Amino acid sequence: MIQFLLKGIIRDKNRSVLPVIVISIGVFLTVLFSAWFKGIFGDMINVNANFSTGHVKIMTRAYADNAEQMPNDLALMEAGQLINSLNAEFPTLEWVERIHFGGLLDVPGENGETRAQGMATGQGIDFFTPGSREPERMNIPGSIVQGGLPDQPGEALISNDFAERFNVKIGDPITLFGSTMYGGMAFSNFTVAGTVRFGMRALDRGAILIDITDAQAALDMADAAGEILGYFKDGQYDAEQALQVKTAFNAKYEADTDEFAPQMLRLNDQQGLDEYLAMADYISGGMTFLFILAMSIVLWNTGLLGGLRRYNEFGVRLAMGEEKNHIYRTLIIESLLIGTIGSVIGTILGLAAAYYLQEYGINFGSAIQGGGMMMPEVFRADITPESFYIGFIPGLFSMALGTALSGIGIYKRRTAVLFKELSV
Repeated sequence: MIQFLLKGIIRDKNRSVLPVIVISIGVFLTVLFSAWFKGIFGDMINVNANFSTGHVKIMTRAYADNAEQMPNDLALMEAGQLINSLNAEFPTLEWVERIHFGGLLDVPGENGETRAQGMATGQGIDFFTPGSREPERMNIPGSIVQGGLPDQPGEALISNDFAERFNVKIGDPITLFGSTMYGGMAFSNFTVAGTVRFGMRALDRGAILIDITDAQAALDMADAAGEILGYFKDGQYDAEQALQVKTAFNAKYEADTDEFAPQMLRLNDQQGLDEYLAMADYISGGMTFLFILAMSIVLWNTGLLGGLRRYNEFGVRLAMGEEKNHIYRTLIIESLLIGTIGSVIGTILGLAAAYYLQEYGINFGSAIQGGGMMMPEVFRADITPESFYIGFIPGLFSMALGTALSGIGIYKRRTAVLFKELSV
């Protein structure tokens, strides 16, 4: 019977073309926007995790209360010993030290006098430890515009925008002015090893990246770290597993009332990211429901118009003895076939458009200036296994629902007046 109905769909274009077009458009939009929103929210989460929050983060309680100020005077002491303990207790995570700092970058002239100065926000990360994944995690190799990674102490990366603004070249000396962990004046000389552009205005305005040991020396933070970040070794954030790790760690220090006691936070607990994660799920589900509802209404009307056009056809079939239930069932099966055809076409088109957005994205740099949350300037789609089937949900369901609603009229036909209606 399915083969018979499929032939009818192919031969009778008036019966199938409009529903297939409607479903294809709806499925196309569902697949495209589902992949795009997943890509946008996924990039937001990854950028914040890699640059700031980690999958879990450990700070002192006092530091956590003032984290936006980067208060290194409230940093974790004996960080090396704490990391060794974490590696033994939570081996599924990779633990790294980070130091965030702010300061003034001084660019000397030929005679050693100040030629230019600018504010800078810096990070100390692990560049030199063999096997360190910190540069790749922050996509530093892919963000280098000139020069290369630091390969010895005393070298630094600065933002390309800063370098262009003050005409800083590779190999030029710069001086970082800041404050030590104990509130004293800090100044250290570095050599520019390269320039970077991350595509995030918060970093590109004036960033400096140095090795964690250089940061500890410059800021008088021997064996100290502002933050210790943990990343799952498979690279995927698991909220439930992160909650278990957080609960187990914080339970050890629950009775300790010292403001310098370590405290662990999940990615969800920081910078409002929990709301963003929930929003991503709501948008995906709400968008699917919206397209189901909209397409069902359109296809209901299409079915009603088709029912008027096929009014005599149904009458003949009833007059020949075909049961109403059988006619109704064939309509539903026919609608599922049309829905499948439209869903396949819409999914292919949606995946093609999503692939383009995944590769090239859309630049929203001017629209996201001044945000407190790190966001990529280029919003890209992310094609996941869900992208291959999510379009079939509204495609099949809406077509079947629209046909089911419009087909109810079959049961209102009275056999006694069929011959009169058919003018026989």
